[in-house]
Amino acid sequence: MRHRLLKKKLGRTTSHRLSMERNMICSIIKHERIVTTLAKAKAIRRNLDKMITLGKRKDLARFRRAIAYLRDRDAAQKLFDTLGPRYATRPGGYCRVIRLSSYRIGDAAPKAIVELVDNDVLARSLAGDAAAEE
Repeated sequence: MRHRLLKKKLGRTTSHRLSMERNMICSIIKHERIVTTLAKAKAIRRNLDKMITLGKRKDLARFRRAIAYLRDRDAAQKLFDTLGPRYATRPGGYCRVIRLSSYRIGDAAPKAIVELVDNDVLARSLAGDAAAEE
């Protein structure tokens, strides 16, 4: 019986699943947007919101907790310096999952974009394209 179980196993062992979640959350913090499968996107939403909530108040204990979970000092630094102040007044819901109409080649898994709300990733990429054209 699966009473009160919250995590999806995603067909992986516990250690593999935790490492994958940590790597994906680090990538989202660094790049503010990733493309992955829909099942993985839904599975990491909860922990991503917890990490951003952790970064809203900057103190040493929270910084060390972030480093212990993420295992990436640069991602933790960005979490506290950039993302924490950005979402300081927002009560929750820091990421969105957008389903894509395409499917992954090989196993036809539905793909999705996981991105942080209020980001400027598209604006930066469009500005970079405009600068490259000049």
